[in-house]
Amino acid sequence: MSESSNNTQLTENKNLKSESLKDESRRKLLTGTAYATAGIGLACAVLPFIDSMNPSKDVAALASTEVDISNIKAGETKKVMWRGKPVSIRRRTAEEIKEAQEVNLSELRDPQQDSDRVKTGKEEWLVTIEICTHLGCIPISGQGEFKGWFCPCHGSQYDTSARIRKGPAPKNLEIPPYEFVSDTLIKIG
Repeated sequence: MSESSNNTQLTENKNLKSESLKDESRRKLLTGTAYATAGIGLACAVLPFIDSMNPSKDVAALASTEVDISNIKAGETKKVMWRGKPVSIRRRTAEEIKEAQEVNLSELRDPQQDSDRVKTGKEEWLVTIEICTHLGCIPISGQGEFKGWFCPCHGSQYDTSARIRKGPAPKNLEIPPYEFVSDTLIKIG
């Protein structure tokens, strides 16, 4: 073989390598573009699905409720609905607060201090979900031996801090999450 044919063959090999590299880089570009397009398409398909898991506006509106408490006198209870549950807002008298604070915790089935069930500095206000923890009946406020709540279904009795004192209920009435927006407004939820 002559030197010129070797040079020609080398040139052809270099051209083939160059074309092969160009093809490979084109292939990488096309593959990358295809993956990017597929990723964007997947994101466009998945995001509406994920967004559909968020609560609708009407459901989100029920997540919290604000209640004006300015017209509730000491010893009175105001009832409102929150998330489809009856909620009692009781403005306790000084006597009711004193009774609730003096209870011996060893006498309670579900021991909780009164201070754990009310907001510090707002002890006169007790906010509780009015659903008996026995079988879900609605207890009557201001009734029973302990002048708290009395469940007429099976006789559970709660004190002025909504703690179970007598009857089949295993737990105290539940306290919903709430905060004082102002001195006359409570936000539940």
